[in-house]
Amino acid sequence: MARLNVNPTRMELKKLKARLSTAVRGHKLLKDKSDEMIRRFSVIIREDKRLREEVEEEIATTLKRFSLARSFTPPYAAEAAFSVPAAAMETDCGTESIMGVDVPKISVSGQNAKTAGGVSVPYAFPEMTGEADEAVKAAYTLLPKMILLAQTEKAVRMLANEIERNKRRVNALEYVMIPQLNETIKYIKDKLDENERASIVRLMKVKSKA
Repeated sequence: MARLNVNPTRMELKKLKARLSTAVRGHKLLKDKSDEMIRRFSVIIREDKRLREEVEEEIATTLKRFSLARSFTPPYAAEAAFSVPAAAMETDCGTESIMGVDVPKISVSGQNAKTAGGVSVPYAFPEMTGEADEAVKAAYTLLPKMILLAQTEKAVRMLANEIERNKRRVNALEYVMIPQLNETIKYIKDKLDENERASIVRLMKVKSKA
């Protein structure tokens, strides 16, 4: 390991020891943070997997319901009915901190007009069948879950990037900076000891000649 290019003085030795102490403390803090982030990441990734499986299953079910509704309705009527938005959805976008990483936090609210089982529909009830009502209700219920899934997956990517950056910092301290400081401190100590021995020898020679 290459040492730092410094003058071998006691003042420099004191500075390097202080830097080494700070580097060791920083390494421990970053390592603890990395371990906790990995633990939190594992919890979120499991939740993300559960959400994705749930959303994919509900998307498949919802699409089947829309196909069934279209099969009972003339194509032009279904196209006209389903092309109009069913409800106004509002989102409140913010952030929350997870181990110092600001990840998205999104809440969803909706405003209903004509409703079928508490969910607005974009058509008059006599125009469509009950299958259409069920399809719209499933889609309305699915949308907040899809937004939650997007929020969770974004948090997963951001945490993964931060864990990788933190890992690089830990490795830089552990395998580069701390060994360099130790090597340089050892070099300065050896130089100071060598200078001290040389001074003693010179002093003894002076005394022997006196």
